[in-house]
Amino acid sequence: VMSKLKINHYVVGPVQTNCYFAINEETHELLVIDPGASAKQLAERIRQEGCTPVAILLTHGHFDHATGAEELAQEFDIPIYIYEDDKATLEDPEMNVSYMMGRELVFHADKFLKDEQEIDLAGFHIRVLHTPGHTPGGCCYYFPYEDVVFTGDSLFCGSIGRTDFKGGSSSQLVRAVKDKLMKLPDRTMVYPGHNDITSIEHERMYNPYL
Repeated sequence: VMSKLKINHYVVGPVQTNCYFAINEETHELLVIDPGASAKQLAERIRQEGCTPVAILLTHGHFDHATGAEELAQEFDIPIYIYEDDKATLEDPEMNVSYMMGRELVFHADKFLKDEQEIDLAGFHIRVLHTPGHTPGGCCYYFPYEDVVFTGDSLFCGSIGRTDFKGGSSSQLVRAVKDKLMKLPDRTMVYPGHNDITSIEHERMYNPYL
């Protein structure tokens, strides 16, 4: 079966964050995942795609994933989703690490998700996987019918997220990645918050943290 999912990948902001558009080629709807910066440029790209944006999905509340969300949400009148335990991360400049850039930024979200919650957006069925450790409410967005997972800063190609920020825990993150992500099918493609795309099979075999 040909997938209706098309993924556009943009690298935004001062720490080279991966922002993704999950585009439904049948319905011409679109989800924005982690618009960390460059809201104006991303809005322009959405218009170029000729798609209707439906929602913004944040994998966690750090500034380099959340900074562009509000502007895009207002521009297109769409909600921002995040895992419920990262409300505090959004709202605290120390936890969202904007203070490290010399700024005191506070963010918000509209809808707060729970672990293993299933949501239907833009014609996609998505399962929310809570993967705390990089932040308390870090989560991954798993598209079971498309064999894709957006992992934010929980799982990278050959690595896992930093756990030395306020609210981080390396033991929690390793456990979450093993329990939640390594149980996904081998063929699942992993779209992380920084650096290269990978697969669950590749990480199971080669990731030194696992």
